[in-house]
Amino acid sequence: MIFRQLFDSDSSTYTYLLGCPDTREAVVIDTVFEQHARDAALIRELDLKVRYALDTHVHADHVTGAWLMRKTFGAQTVISGQAGVDEADIEVNDGDVLAFGNQSVSVRATPGHTDGCLTYVTRDKDMAFTGDCLLIRGAGRTDFQAGDAHRMWRSIREQIFSLPEDCLLYPGHDYDGRTVSTVAEEKAFNPRIGGEAREEDFVGYMENMALPHPRLIDIAVPANLRGGKPEDGVVPDTPDWGPVTKSFAGIPEVPPDWVARHSRELCLLDVRGPGEYAGELGHLANALLIPLDQLRDRLHEIPDNRPVITICQSGKRSAMATQILLKSGVDRAANLAGGMIQWNRLGLPVA
Repeated sequence: MIFRQLFDSDSSTYTYLLGCPDTREAVVIDTVFEQHARDAALIRELDLKVRYALDTHVHADHVTGAWLMRKTFGAQTVISGQAGVDEADIEVNDGDVLAFGNQSVSVRATPGHTDGCLTYVTRDKDMAFTGDCLLIRGAGRTDFQAGDAHRMWRSIREQIFSLPEDCLLYPGHDYDGRTVSTVAEEKAFNPRIGGEAREEDFVGYMENMALPHPRLIDIAVPANLRGGKPEDGVVPDTPDWGPVTKSFAGIPEVPPDWVARHSRELCLLDVRGPGEYAGELGHLANALLIPLDQLRDRLHEIPDNRPVITICQSGKRSAMATQILLKSGVDRAANLAGGMIQWNRLGLPVA
């Protein structure tokens, strides 16, 4: 299985991407709204088709990116039938199975943190995504959103600890840099519910944590009850000057054929050396030549009334040029994807 674990440092949230290597169908679990561009870039680079955007529950500390996954990739959004979400495409319950290509995850109801908490388990029961129910050496709080420590005790004991001992457990959050655990580890070492803990021990611990409410709860919960859809229904931060996408490395890029059709409306900035500019790959008509090692000193030569497209041989040096421009205050800048190599491969015109 294709598997990636992603992290949002602001909310300490893990997002998980699972894909079928045969069909390229995928699911994404617990996306973060503000990290959508990053996640979408990875999905494109891995050539995946997102079938489902899953949430383990209605989050109180961040806004889900599920609605954005629907808008961008046509994914169906999935959450518990007990969650009360208005915008969900599919409401699942305990025992349901979601297939993506030749892979699947099954649904286990694990309420306690909220009424609608779910754990998603892979087909071979070798991985489980526990959301905020069971954390690494911890458990999700139970003091709001209809939380109940007694229900969480049963959820963990009956639904998660019943999985194979070597099943890998991936939580919704971790605040200390831990990434994965196992059923056996948590049974033995979890200080709240592991070892010889009894229900009254666990409940006593959970009911006396005295934690402050999440700082984004008043924003996150209403937004997540809409499935992450903004109140105005508009996708944020979408460039209006061209089909800009960000790579997983965070570089804004535009496709060569679009540049060819709109070259007169753009500032074409070639950052190769003079020999390459006149060499076998050629250059774009009217491209401004400023070698990369001179760019910081010659920023004043770049017109500010047009978007800037940076160009080099393969798109690597021009990626650095794009970052230099963005840091200098040029907000309409993007890299020519694939550089002159891809430009020539497509048979686009050169001077």
